[in-house]
Amino acid sequence: MNCSLVIRAFNEEKHIGRLLEGVRHQTVRDVKIILVDSGSTDTTAAIAAQYGATVVHIPPVEFTFGRSLNLGLAAATCSLVAIASAHVYPVYPDWLERLLEPFADPAVALTYGKQRGDEDSKFSEHQIFARWFPEESAANQSHPFCNNANAAIRLSVWKVHPYDESLTGLEDLAWAKWVFEQDHAIAYAAEAEIIHVHTETPRSVLNRYQREAMAFKRIYPEAHFSLYDFVRMASANIASDLWHAARQRVFLRSALSVFWFRTAQFWGTYQGYRHSLEWNWNLRRTFYYPHGLEMLEKTAPREVEPIRYNKK
Repeated sequence: MNCSLVIRAFNEEKHIGRLLEGVRHQTVRDVKIILVDSGSTDTTAAIAAQYGATVVHIPPVEFTFGRSLNLGLAAATCSLVAIASAHVYPVYPDWLERLLEPFADPAVALTYGKQRGDEDSKFSEHQIFARWFPEESAANQSHPFCNNANAAIRLSVWKVHPYDESLTGLEDLAWAKWVFEQDHAIAYAAEAEIIHVHTETPRSVLNRYQREAMAFKRIYPEAHFSLYDFVRMASANIASDLWHAARQRVFLRSALSVFWFRTAQFWGTYQGYRHSLEWNWNLRRTFYYPHGLEMLEKTAPREVEPIRYNKK
């Protein structure tokens, strides 16, 4: 089995090496790495080249998430293409094997894997990852949610319908929605696990959710998110996060970040969705509704030995 791997990056010298080292440990041995660099001023491109990556450059003024992916995919030579953010790294050596496994079914056009945070991730982000990426796989899921920080696609399907280059984010959701409408299957592979490193400020969280809300509104023109929704969703998620933090005995060190993260998340969402109409209920639940007061499932133990990374 072989595959191409497209990585989008901008000034990721702190993280890109760990991802590429993890790729070297994969059971899928023939991985053709393509780095799409959007004007990095650090050593990101040089590090990728040391690992044998093909580096594709996109000028910062031309960057969109969809355009950078399309450039990377245009350079891909394998029929199956994995996609990863530059600030993720695989937990297990069978990450790519598990991510590509569902393509044995010719109906599958897209797969995506589990994401978890690291020790520096904000508590609320851990909750979001647990909500979006459950412990159970789904060979043919019933909705178009996915995430291109850890995904793979069938190149022949992309050639029919490239990513939307005009969106401010959620190009993965727009593509998955099209895939779904064409009666292709989308699979979720829980065992294809990566760690997603985010070190965001309140401003960057607000900006991220605002641009994603703007994109969601483009994808689902009927969408809306009112001031009432902001108050209700922020309050519900803050309460849920604080309850879980108390149960996990991390309340004191997590409380402040819970308040600012959830406030920034939903204020950004409100700003992005202002003046739109009613949303799709299932996707609203997936993106925004908090867990109930049940304890979140813990990652099931695996017999596969995890990759041992050098501490840097």
